[in-house]
Amino acid sequence: MNKIERSPLPSTVAQQPADTSSPLLRFLDELHRNYAGETGGALADYIPELSKANPDHFGISLVSIDGHTYEVGDTQVPFTIQSISKAFVFALALDLVGPEVVEGKIGVEPSGEAFNAIRLNAQNRPFNAMVNAGAIACSGIIHEAKGEEAFETIRQAMSRFAGRDLDVDEAVFQSERATGDRNRAIGYLLKSSSVIGTDVSAVLDVYFRQCSILVNAHDIAVMGATLGNRGVNPITGEQVVAPYAVARALSVMTSSGMYDYAGEWIYRVGLPAKSGVGGGIVATFPSQFGLGTFSPLLDSHGNSTRGIKVCETLSDHFNLHMLNRTSNIQSCLFADYDLSKSSSRRSRRPDEAEILAERSDKVRVLELFGALAFTEVDYVTRKLAEGPAPHFMIVDFRRTSGITGAATKLMMDAFKTLSGRGVTVIVTAVDRKAAAFAEFRAAMKDSTFVRSFPLLDEAIEWSEDQIVYRYGGAVDFSQTVPLGEQALLKELTPEELSLVSALGETRNFDNGAHIIAAGETSDSLYFLLRGLVSVKLPTGVRLATLTSGMVFGELALLEPRRSADVFADTPIVCHVIPLAALHQFCGGNPKIETKIMLNLSRLLSARLIRANKKVDLLSAN
Repeated sequence: MNKIERSPLPSTVAQQPADTSSPLLRFLDELHRNYAGETGGALADYIPELSKANPDHFGISLVSIDGHTYEVGDTQVPFTIQSISKAFVFALALDLVGPEVVEGKIGVEPSGEAFNAIRLNAQNRPFNAMVNAGAIACSGIIHEAKGEEAFETIRQAMSRFAGRDLDVDEAVFQSERATGDRNRAIGYLLKSSSVIGTDVSAVLDVYFRQCSILVNAHDIAVMGATLGNRGVNPITGEQVVAPYAVARALSVMTSSGMYDYAGEWIYRVGLPAKSGVGGGIVATFPSQFGLGTFSPLLDSHGNSTRGIKVCETLSDHFNLHMLNRTSNIQSCLFADYDLSKSSSRRSRRPDEAEILAERSDKVRVLELFGALAFTEVDYVTRKLAEGPAPHFMIVDFRRTSGITGAATKLMMDAFKTLSGRGVTVIVTAVDRKAAAFAEFRAAMKDSTFVRSFPLLDEAIEWSEDQIVYRYGGAVDFSQTVPLGEQALLKELTPEELSLVSALGETRNFDNGAHIIAAGETSDSLYFLLRGLVSVKLPTGVRLATLTSGMVFGELALLEPRRSADVFADTPIVCHVIPLAALHQFCGGNPKIETKIMLNLSRLLSARLIRANKKVDLLSAN
């Protein structure tokens, strides 16, 4: 569930800091208290209905891209979206008809003039989609594509951006319509230049209505977070527009979104943003959050005076300027190792273990971490190319949150190069649901040189099997291993082994059988003669896979209750010795008991050594 944290205090200058555990909410509350008393600026009056706004209204909302919301002040007070709509309608037009059509009619350069200037560029096109001429042209593009359904198409899209159904303030619409002669002049200028090819009045009605859509500070924060999340609404999870449309919209917002204050804004705040004369400002920190502020007092540029101060202070305090970023690209490589550092959870027979120990460098594993963008994956590809080529290169994505399109291209090219060198490339734990992996999954599907496993341990185990096969071993689950080859019974004489064997009986279990249940009383030892079993925690996490020649349930010699489940992965044959019979036998045969307990200590020691290697591997990264 998406969580909303609101300041519990009223919106007054004299209020005390909010008593909350969230440091970000405390900071927003402090901003609200500091700037609520600012009375500079004036209400917009060129649209009469806007002059009726309450100048004391002031709200701040921040929505992270995982849907968490922080709010203080008048975040639920409705106001008309006005020019903020331009950014979202531009993204919609790009998504609806494609960049060729949109870019053929609207430029992407700053104008350096007021937002309502009656002027086109040298190619008789609007300078960009954030000035009135460009926004009217966007409405015309959608009207040409959708006809009478144009405005409803826009309203529904804006509602999807906001995550709720949005309405229109009819009074503001009629006021804009009645006083919109300057926009009519722009509309006819666009028609005379063939930018608008349909009825100007109909297009202007679409434009006036889109500017009259009612939102609040929370809505525009969600809309900003949707842009910051590559077009995916963080509240609803819906992909509203394509990522390419978002990138282009954010680009023009960066250069031209704040009227003729855009240069100063990007210099001081450094975030893509769009303001509206209704008093709103939406700002986006890509891959981080959306910010929505509302205060209807405007400066000489038409921007909210309090909103500007909030954004400038927030950016300065937390160093949010998008051009002042730093990161350590090497942190994307969580671990880089071969089988000598960490093997699979499969317990191997001595001959298999020897083969794998001698050729541990034939399987290499890279565990990646975090969000993978161009520079991170460039670093990974350089690491992939280092050293002698292994037989198997496993790249694990379990700890990653996504991979960009550019990074995907680099990664797949590196995989193809490795394949050309005779390396089998395996990827693991690519989230099948995350949209941030969609392009990578598509590239994998189209490739012929990448294998995939859901879990890292499965990939390592499969690679180990291939190494065993290649170097003369045999991973044969149907092979029967006599009781005398059991590590727990090592160094027992044939006579002693015969006596111990007589304590139990040979039993068969079907594939899938639940042989041991966690929590039950420990009553028997199971010597696996043929087949394969998995030892799992009650949560389903696999601890080990055992094959013929190994024992399970041996901790019954130390613990009264079972700590894990054991399942048959194939039809299996076991020699089962009751624990009571073994204890009684060992009471009269202390030498045999000593040998068995010594063998048990060796088994447990070997497991501890393997566990320590994994701990060392993790702690070294």
